[in-house]
Amino acid sequence: MGRIVIREAEKTDAEIIQSIILNAYSQYEQHLPQDRWVQYQEDMKHAVTSEKVKARIVAELEGEPVGSVFLYDSSEAAYGLPELGIHSPIMRLLAVSTQARGHGIATALIRASVNLSLQWGAETLHLHTNDMMSSAIKLYERLGFQRAYDKDIIKGDSIVKSYRLPLRSEYSWVTASY
Repeated sequence: MGRIVIREAEKTDAEIIQSIILNAYSQYEQHLPQDRWVQYQEDMKHAVTSEKVKARIVAELEGEPVGSVFLYDSSEAAYGLPELGIHSPIMRLLAVSTQARGHGIATALIRASVNLSLQWGAETLHLHTNDMMSSAIKLYERLGFQRAYDKDIIKGDSIVKSYRLPLRSEYSWVTASY
């Protein structure tokens, strides 16, 4: 396995980041009605260049971009939902290309998100997901994310589950560096 390099995305990375996200999330197409899948793809594409994103992080394996994650500074910026009352970083669109999975890239991207959130002075890091992303949920829970039921988002007949990671607690892995 090659060395994982984590870095901030550059404007020139937009096309490859979009490609990574669409590749990574394509496995969920079968779980959504066609109209919702099309809208989800559009939302993902828009996020790549949205000014509401506070930070875009890229993971490289053997010099090639293979993963990314976006950080927003509030629920208003991330979802247009100020009523959720999240005023700390929210991690969105964590993506690892299908051919690069199993190398710890998602964990490295989460660690980078945690470290950046700590640099910003945050007490918690949030994310939202749903049951179709069961392997991601297992990873989040293994890394210490806890359900935040009060920050769930109801979309039609589905629940977008909220998780939060306390950043200044017993989670020693949080501040470990590479």
